[in-house]
Amino acid sequence: QVQLVESGGGLVQAGGSLRLSCAASGRAFSSYLIGWFRQAPGKERAFVAAIRWSDSSTLYADSVKGRFTISRDNAKNTVYLQMNSLKPEDTAAYFCAARTGVAWYSTSLANTYDYWGQGTQVTVSS
Repeated sequence: QVQLVESGGGLVQAGGSLRLSCAASGRAFSSYLIGWFRQAPGKERAFVAAIRWSDSSTLYADSVKGRFTISRDNAKNTVYLQMNSLKPEDTAAYFCAARTGVAWYSTSLANTYDYWGQGTQVTVSS
């Protein structure tokens, strides 16, 4: 059974940085895609970024491109989301998710992911 545990959320001022971690266990993830999503109160879960474990290729939502960086540490089975130049509109609960396969299809759709973590809250004050 795949388990995903997020950490690293918190309160930060606009313009600041946070690094989120997603610790993955239960599988060898070489054939997985790992994604980050976020959900603000009253809004749908939205795609943020994804990484293909096998070759570390990445994909970003336009709203975070140039500010956020997704990466992975193979030895620690952990995926990171480095968030810089944070804005109040980045405030949300952030979730990591995993799905099998390496193809970049419908990567931004939450319902294509099989496994989810519990989430970590990020609050950006103005």
